[in-house]
Amino acid sequence: MSDIPVKNIGETINLDEMKQSPSVQNEPGGSFDAVINEALSTVSQVQENVDKAVNELANGGDITDAVLAIEKADMSFQLMVEIRNKLITTYEEVMKMQV
Repeated sequence: MSDIPVKNIGETINLDEMKQSPSVQNEPGGSFDAVINEALSTVSQVQENVDKAVNELANGGDITDAVLAIEKADMSFQLMVEIRNKLITTYEEVMKMQV
C-alpha cells in the first residue's frame, strides 16, 4: 500500500475561488419571489396598455395598435397561466415524494 501525502490535499483546493464564487441570491433576479412578482407586474402593465389602446380606438385611434395590444396581452396571459400550471404540477409532484 502506497503512502499518500495528506498535507498536499489542501494545496489542490483553492479556497479563495470558493469564497469568491457568486451565490444564487446575489445574482440579478435570483429570488424566486422577485421573479414571479416582476412577471406579474409585467402582465399587469400589458393589460393596462390594452385599456389605453382600446380607449384610444374608441376615440378614433388606430385599430392596428389596439389589435396588437390585445394580442400581446392575450399571449402574455396565456404564458402566465401555463407557468402557473407548471408550478402547480411541480408542487404536486414534490408533495408526492417520500422523504
